[in-house]
Amino acid sequence: SLGVASDLIESKGAVSSQVAKAMAEGALTHSQAQLSIAVTGVAGPGGGVAEKPIGLVHLASARVGGATLHLELNLLDIGRDKIRMKSMEEGLRLACAHFYNDV
Repeated sequence: SLGVASDLIESKGAVSSQVAKAMAEGALTHSQAQLSIAVTGVAGPGGGVAEKPIGLVHLASARVGGATLHLELNLLDIGRDKIRMKSMEEGLRLACAHFYNDV
């Protein structure tokens, strides 16, 4: 468990910057990791709504002793596999930004 409060998910939705940040911070709290990456989004093929369409992804990266970084992607409906791959690439880039200040 990452320890994300259920009331946060209920109020902001699972696909939100707040939940992504809570996931990344929870990963540090509940493990021995020094760096974490969290992703939440709508990869499709279904599940999108007007406020949270397919291709909306929230990424967060947390580092012990550092700020939690956030990045919102709006990838449109480019296909589930491409959304997942792009999210992974951007998540790794976000984690590297802790060391290179290059978001």
